[in-house]
Amino acid sequence: MFNTSGDILNITLAVCVVVLTFFICLGLYYLVSGMHKVHKVIKRVDDGVSKAEEIIEIAREKLKNSSAYFMILGEIAKKAMEFVQDKREQKTSAKKKK
Repeated sequence: MFNTSGDILNITLAVCVVVLTFFICLGLYYLVSGMHKVHKVIKRVDDGVSKAEEIIEIAREKLKNSSAYFMILGEIAKKAMEFVQDKREQKTSAKKKK
């Protein structure tokens, strides 16, 4: 089967090339698998950031709307207080006339 030491060397080199090829393929598989996991994590973070931005935008809009409502309610309260004060003044002036 093996006539010379060159045959043993060639078989040894062939086995080494096959083993090296196997480990390179295994390393590439783990590299691609790791990159795929990193891609999934980045996508989840991106989705989370997008949702957080949407929530912040909704909160900002609600605060703008509620501040407008508070201003309207403040004006209504101011007018109501003026109305009550006018009525009190009318009652006190009516009592003084009697």
